[in-house]
Amino acid sequence: MNKLTTNHVMAIVRDMADVIISNEVYFCELDSVAGDGDFGMSVAKGFKILLNEWDDLSTDSIGDFLKDSGMLITEYCGGASGPIWGSAFRAAGKNAKGKEEVSLSEFADLMEAAVAGIQKRGKAELGDKTLLDALIPTTVALREAAVSNLDFISAFDLGAKAAREGAESTKTMVAKKGRASYVGERSLQHPDAGAMALGIIFTEVSKALKEK
Repeated sequence: MNKLTTNHVMAIVRDMADVIISNEVYFCELDSVAGDGDFGMSVAKGFKILLNEWDDLSTDSIGDFLKDSGMLITEYCGGASGPIWGSAFRAAGKNAKGKEEVSLSEFADLMEAAVAGIQKRGKAELGDKTLLDALIPTTVALREAAVSNLDFISAFDLGAKAAREGAESTKTMVAKKGRASYVGERSLQHPDAGAMALGIIFTEVSKALKEK
């Protein structure tokens, strides 16, 4: 597979929503160590709405679909998750404006835009113990895969591995952003919930892509 169409991207987001909703309780448990314990519920809430409104989302282009998705996620995901996750989707949508298909290189562009959208909103950097510690390595892996002319299935496999490794690395970090930053060194030995969530999401999306 060398191109992703709008339908492919929609399938990826639907798989993503299913993973988030099915792991709602587990994601809350991850967040209970250093956060409010509501991360899973907050994110799942928005993605449940997204699935409920699925038929009303624009399918004119990848950009329009991601923009519409981002608007719902921003509005309905609770806590800080709405603005952060919504910013990622809307920035990715802006990058893919008018595109009905993307190459791996263009998908890497889209993912880099999502990272920039999150950073603009949350001011976090790599090493701050946030979801970026999984997302940035994934994006780097996708870019390297594009440079190496790999196909999407191979690229997603590498991206998922990078996400998992990035998530695991947060166990050695002291949180500098978000609710977890309030507990200081007590966050050590515990992974960031958002990063772990992305590790699981990318792994399951990668599996689904292989099966399809």
